[in-house]
Amino acid sequence: MKRRTFLLGTASGFSVLALAACVAPAPVPTPSVVPTPVNPSLVPQPLAVSRTNWSTDPFSRGSFSYAAVNSTPEHRAALRGAVGARVFFAGEATAVDAPGTVDGARTSGQFAASRVKDVAGPDERITVVGAGIAGIAAARQLVDAGFNVVVIEARDRIGGRIDTVRGDWPFPIERGPSFVRGASESFLDDELTALGVSLIPVVPAPEVRTRAGAVVDASPLGAQAVAGALRWAAEQQSDVSVERALIDSGEADLSTTPNADGLSDADWLEYEIATKLKVETGATPSLQSAWYTGDLAWAEDDKIVVGGYATLLTHDADGLDLLLSNVVNRIAHDDDGVSLRLGTGESVSADRVIVTVPLGVLQDAAIEFSPALPFAHRAAIAALGMGVVDKVWLRFDTPFWDTEAQLWTVVGDDPDFPLWVNMMPLTGEPVLMGMVAAENATRLSALDDDAFLAAALTALEPFLAVPDAAE
Repeated sequence: MKRRTFLLGTASGFSVLALAACVAPAPVPTPSVVPTPVNPSLVPQPLAVSRTNWSTDPFSRGSFSYAAVNSTPEHRAALRGAVGARVFFAGEATAVDAPGTVDGARTSGQFAASRVKDVAGPDERITVVGAGIAGIAAARQLVDAGFNVVVIEARDRIGGRIDTVRGDWPFPIERGPSFVRGASESFLDDELTALGVSLIPVVPAPEVRTRAGAVVDASPLGAQAVAGALRWAAEQQSDVSVERALIDSGEADLSTTPNADGLSDADWLEYEIATKLKVETGATPSLQSAWYTGDLAWAEDDKIVVGGYATLLTHDADGLDLLLSNVVNRIAHDDDGVSLRLGTGESVSADRVIVTVPLGVLQDAAIEFSPALPFAHRAAIAALGMGVVDKVWLRFDTPFWDTEAQLWTVVGDDPDFPLWVNMMPLTGEPVLMGMVAAENATRLSALDDDAFLAAALTALEPFLAVPDAAE
């Protein structure tokens, strides 16, 4: 059969995660313990495990925003618009430039703070909802300008989706954003380095293996098909999904005949979708906008953060008035000011508020707004997508692999964990980070820790070292 049909029926990324939240009761962090294995794999049991589950986290409801079909940058601009000069919005979903990233989130917080400064009097009280990087950046700028600011955060910590964990690990691991993409053009490179955080360059070309463990040269066919589909879509009168662009442009019509490695041309399109499109957006091609899907390639100046992304938050939050473990579930405003109702039943009054909760929280209607948000805001919230990318960190006693490659990928079918980062050549420690995205992440989110670990270890079997024939 032609590969035209392979995308049909799919459900419904490598950006840095961005950020803060405030809603419903605080989730219990997943401990770094090793559960009893289910369906034991050939891969040895790790000494420590840490997994994320952002889609079920009530304070995020997903990992980061993406451009869904028929959404536009104008929706992001509308979402960051002020409401009655009382309610302001920030967060990566409001960033027209670099949405879905730490850069975009922080810049959005600074932008919101500058707009508040334009209209607020010197004695006004400003409340910031959410202590992720957008909220902390906004509060820092306002406090430095002399305003009375309080930051209300639902979690018992700052950072939101920036979640640096130490504990059982030989170096701080990042459960949220781990990378600085395009570091040469990012403020993060110099700032994190100045704070003593290591940023290590990542070799952009991953090692590719088949399900049987054979190392193969990556074919450009999948990337070429996606690029051709996006060019075709750019000439259409209306936006379509990436899936529809691949099908209607004919770019998905690739041979399914396997070569000597057991791989077909169509397998390389599946590979491009699994390792790039899904991981970059957290969504399947059936949901992604073909007009606004950007460059998915790794760059020579991409770096991985080793040493604590949260250090940036801790530095910027120094001296701020933080009200942690408090959920905001209602925001009312009128000409006289703003009233915020907390989950405890208490109320907080302010002159103005900056709301930095993630798009997923807004889509979940976890915060009631009175009066209701303007149509432009509600339309933006509905139009934009919230993707899901989860991680698993595994620490082993010794490496079971024999490759020095930093990035690992698997070609053939749609792997649950399409991308692995080998921390051994980066840190000298036998630690791996795996990523699962889109509908696979949603499906695995329902698994308990035992079954989730079993899926991760099974996904690592292609990387098992081949025993020496002489042994």
